[in-house]
Amino acid sequence: MLSRVADGLYWMSRYLERAEHVAQLIDVNFNLMLDESAPSAAHRWERVLRLLGNPARAQSNGDPYELARDLALNSTSQTSILWCITAARENARQLREQISSEQWQRLNILYHHVTQARLSDIVSGPPTDFLQSVIEGVHLFHGASESTMLHGEGWQFIRTGRFLERAFGAITLLDVYTSDLWQRSPRNPEGHEYLEWIGLLRSCTAFEAYCKVYTADITPERILEFLLLHNEFPHTVRFCIESVRDAMESIQQHRGVRRSAPLDRVSGRLQAMLCYADLNEVLATGVGNFLREILRHCLEIHELIYKLFIDYSVESALAG
Repeated sequence: MLSRVADGLYWMSRYLERAEHVAQLIDVNFNLMLDESAPSAAHRWERVLRLLGNPARAQSNGDPYELARDLALNSTSQTSILWCITAARENARQLREQISSEQWQRLNILYHHVTQARLSDIVSGPPTDFLQSVIEGVHLFHGASESTMLHGEGWQFIRTGRFLERAFGAITLLDVYTSDLWQRSPRNPEGHEYLEWIGLLRSCTAFEAYCKVYTADITPERILEFLLLHNEFPHTVRFCIESVRDAMESIQQHRGVRRSAPLDRVSGRLQAMLCYADLNEVLATGVGNFLREILRHCLEIHELIYKLFIDYSVESALAG
């Protein structure tokens, strides 16, 4: 597979995952606005901005509808829903022969739906309608990918982009929420704090899955354990990293090349960290430190993917 094809499929998938993540964050925080308790609204929207890397121009000025419009429809911000879906569609357009007609159709429908959206679609009526249509559109694209695309090298690059972007999102969520959930002195939590914890789970579409594992016993420690270390839910960090590693192994086998020692070492070390982590040790040594170490490994994996499959030299390709 040409490096430009691998690059396009990888970023197409990352942009779609990012658009879904942003839509989910906005939707969850609009629903939390039903709680009018003291420290809630302003702090929540400031946290959303931190989660998205404090995008330029977007400011929490007390008007959540205006902020939502900017996060959804700002054509210049690389974290906005509009920008991400436009970029994903452009990557797909340049690789039209590499994806199925069904994939192209689903992405094209989503693109036209978002580009034709108006401010009134978000601020007059429930914003949930627009945001849920974005989330459903991304899900339909991935469903078409699973059902209509050859599960070969291209599909594995789509998987890699999807799960690596999802891992970045989950790690950032946990890191930003750390000061709110794990650095407070032991005491009986207040009612609004339960809503914050539920909001964190819903931001990863994990509330129902969490309750199936832990029932309704919602504690910050168990939330951390579930979102970080559970191996059966598709939005946990461990599941994402194992999926990326599996996709990378499949790509190397498909190409018939020697497995990359650096990529195997970094991804294997990260997988082992998550497989054998002891939650009590993580809490004792610092959740933030553990999360930043995971993030560092994820960035290394991204850089190695580029070095091996996308931005490689002719000499290294011939040697492989």
